[in-house]
Amino acid sequence: MTSGPVFLYILIFGKYCDNNGWSMQLDKYFANYYKMTSWYPFVAETSECSFCFFLFITLLFLVPHHPHSLLLPLYSVVGSVPVQCLCRGLELDCDETNLRAVPSVSSNVTLMSLKWNLIRKLPPDGFKKYRDLQKLCLQNNKIRSVSVYAFRGLYSLTKLYLSHNRITFLKPGVFEDLHRLEWLIIEENHLSRISPLTFYGLNSLILLALMNNILTRLPDKPLCQHMPRLHWLDFEGNHIHNLRNLTFISCSNLTVLVMRKNKINHLSENAFAPLQKLDELDLGSNKIENLSSLVFKDLKELSQLNLSYNPIQKIQANQFDYLVKLKSLLEGIEISNIQQRMFRPLTNLSHIYFKKFQYCGYAPHVRSCKPNTDGISSLEDLLASIIQRVFVWVVSAVTCFGNIFVICMRPYIRSENKLHAMSIISLCCADCLMGIYLFVIGAFDLKFRGEYNKHAQLWMESIHCQLLGSLAILSTEVSVLLLTFLTVEKYICIVYPFRCLKPGKCRTITVLILIWIIGFIVAFIPLSNKEFFKNYYGTNGVCFPLHSEDTESTGAQIYSVAIFLGINLAAFITIVFSYGSMFYSIHQSAITATEVRNQVRKEMILAKRFFFIVFTDALCWIPIFILKFLSLLQVEIPGTITSWVVIFILPINSALNPILYTLTTRPFKEMIHQFWYNYRQRRSIDSKGSQKTYAPSFIWVEMWPLQEMPSELMKPALFTDPCELSLISQSTRLNSYS
Repeated sequence: MTSGPVFLYILIFGKYCDNNGWSMQLDKYFANYYKMTSWYPFVAETSECSFCFFLFITLLFLVPHHPHSLLLPLYSVVGSVPVQCLCRGLELDCDETNLRAVPSVSSNVTLMSLKWNLIRKLPPDGFKKYRDLQKLCLQNNKIRSVSVYAFRGLYSLTKLYLSHNRITFLKPGVFEDLHRLEWLIIEENHLSRISPLTFYGLNSLILLALMNNILTRLPDKPLCQHMPRLHWLDFEGNHIHNLRNLTFISCSNLTVLVMRKNKINHLSENAFAPLQKLDELDLGSNKIENLSSLVFKDLKELSQLNLSYNPIQKIQANQFDYLVKLKSLLEGIEISNIQQRMFRPLTNLSHIYFKKFQYCGYAPHVRSCKPNTDGISSLEDLLASIIQRVFVWVVSAVTCFGNIFVICMRPYIRSENKLHAMSIISLCCADCLMGIYLFVIGAFDLKFRGEYNKHAQLWMESIHCQLLGSLAILSTEVSVLLLTFLTVEKYICIVYPFRCLKPGKCRTITVLILIWIIGFIVAFIPLSNKEFFKNYYGTNGVCFPLHSEDTESTGAQIYSVAIFLGINLAAFITIVFSYGSMFYSIHQSAITATEVRNQVRKEMILAKRFFFIVFTDALCWIPIFILKFLSLLQVEIPGTITSWVVIFILPINSALNPILYTLTTRPFKEMIHQFWYNYRQRRSIDSKGSQKTYAPSFIWVEMWPLQEMPSELMKPALFTDPCELSLISQSTRLNSYS
């Protein structure tokens, strides 16, 4: 057989055998033969490539008489592969093999992966013979030095990865021979400066990524003058401070520009003027404070724009007028002067992402607006959850009915302690305001049903929302202060029965009026200074300022903390301490009583009553205290939690106070019993046709039951306040709350 067909077979091998990994198979199969002839000593440090081996065996049958005529020219074309490496077709994989230099293999390799090795430098002409190499991966090495001739001869290279090394500088002309290079990735290095001449020769470059280096500035000269086909430029994660007018002057084909996570604080008016084909611009996570109204005027092809996480103070009304093809806009920023005029020209806008859900109301024509809920409201409804929409009416009805019922029934409980009754009625009035607040929220939810997005921002800025939020805070603070006042009064009378000051009528009325004045002041102060408090009550759809995430309204944050972690936390601690001391005092006094079993029973009743009073207070306020502490620690609190707190947790006290302080007390029970008794008597007498009777005038002692007192103590003149009543026997004191 002539050598012509043999070389044809050689070309077949060269096409399908990467770096001649089949030489190991040949060495094993023909070891004795080569030992005798000693023509071309094989290198033992090789790996397997079974496909080429079987192909070679097949060819042996075609050249049976002179196998060496096939092997001789064949081995002269291919070489050996390091034993740690793998070959797949024409691709060489030497990842994580502890190589300290670029291995020498066959020149017909098309892909060389040398990731995660110990290569420290790229010497001159290190890849010169690999003229067919198309992809070179050098990530995660320790490369510090790159010779200006390191990539000489790589005329076919299309992708070059130099990420995660220690390169500090790339010399001009280092990529001069890479005329076909399309991707150049140099992320996570220590590059501090670049020059346009660095990219000389990259006539076909499409993507250039220099992410996460330490570049502080871009060259003053045109960056793309040697990269005319560049489409994608990524500088994410550098330290670039500004963009100059000349930087992109030659980047006319650029379609994607990523500058996120830099330190850009200024954009000149003509910075993007040459980028008339730009499709995507990412300026997120920079330090841009001001935007010129004409900065985007030349980006008429732009379809995606990201300005998120910049401290932009103000956006011009005509800021986006020139972006007629914009489809996606990311604006995770605070827009103090937001208005519909800003987004009306963006007729093609289909996706928009705001920092606040409420902003979606200013772009009602956008099909997809994110976030589509703040946890409380959605684009369709003021109350996003069906459970919230139902229970806002249930809780409102229970709160209003319970408190109005107590207010109406109080005149029939003709207690001698009129001052205590006055405080209870005042408490019911405050709690009833909470029911009214929830009722109005439910009414506006019905009004905006299905189209809340159109009214969200106007609603939260409206006087109705401001007054409604003030009403909720008024109810909350007056209720808290009244409960504290009632608790302290009882505490003094029970624990210090011989020292307490007589709670006169004038003093009690003064305290009640003072509590309501404080409540009005606390509730309406945020409406007095818009500059300091901003939109204090308009941070959410339910107009309740549980916590403020607005970083600009520092005054609102301080004020909210002062109320919830100042006044309310102090009141809660006072209530818990007072009831604990009262129970302990009564328990200590009851130890000396003669009727031990009876005393234990009464103590258990008293303990249960005190427990439920303290428990409901804790159930209401502890979650709120926790949320306030978390907001101080900058923990992001989902809006869903806020809605549940406002609708379910906060009204707990308002709904249960009538039950705890009136409906379960002995005077009320005995009054109901007496009414029932009179009703039955009247029915009995009417059925007999007897003379009509009149209901007697009842005199009930609210805190201490009638049957426990001696008959001589039942005279109205004897008891005028709780302190005098506290001088009764220990048995009477135990019955005071049962």
